[in-house]
Amino acid sequence: MNILVCVSYVPDTAAKIGATPDGSALQLQGVKYILNPYDEFAIEEALLQREKHGGRVVALTVGDAAATEILRTALAMGADAAAIVTDTTLDSYGVAVQIAEYARAMNADLVLLGRQSIDHDSFQMASTVGALLGMPSISVVSKLDIEGTRVRAERDVEGGKEILEAELPIVISVQKGINNPRYPKLPDIMKAKSKPIETLQAQSVPARSRHIRYEVPQQKRANIILGDSDADIAEFVRLLHEEAKVI
Repeated sequence: MNILVCVSYVPDTAAKIGATPDGSALQLQGVKYILNPYDEFAIEEALLQREKHGGRVVALTVGDAAATEILRTALAMGADAAAIVTDTTLDSYGVAVQIAEYARAMNADLVLLGRQSIDHDSFQMASTVGALLGMPSISVVSKLDIEGTRVRAERDVEGGKEILEAELPIVISVQKGINNPRYPKLPDIMKAKSKPIETLQAQSVPARSRHIRYEVPQQKRANIILGDSDADIAEFVRLLHEEAKVI
């Protein structure tokens, strides 16, 4: 089985990110970058499926050359090969095109992604890649079983579980809890440092979206102080209903 696992290089979840005064760009100086947390589950699932069915796992990222750092992590965890498409100007659709082209070239049977990246949170990559490849796609999967070419995917829905069936080849995005990602051992980390990483130039893709402005959410306080009298309680309920509109 040829398995492609897609990973993202994202700011640390604890990083404080601001915008430039004119709102034209983000202020990213000194920000630490990490492997997108959801993609850890995608890597682990790729390795588990390889253990069951044999084959090869390739890790792919699209972005800045510094993102090779997370590919080293994927290699240390057990991926057979890694590749990066170097481009920092692509929108989500452009990234999906690069992934689809690579998946097509390697004749991927299974394309795995984390449910979403924690930076842009577009939540559209799996479905877009599936559409570009003409493959079925299932998102937010919490359990994945593959027998032959039959795929059975389970995902959580409000009040229960949803089970879907499809056929290979397929695009799957996975949810936290589908597995427990392994920690790379020191010898594997050292070996990963010397493994080759394929570097590709991005295909030219016209952007389908553009950023207009970045703004940091402003916290506004009404500075209303109420007591515990019946009148104050009634006023509090009115404010929640008519102004805050939460009840």
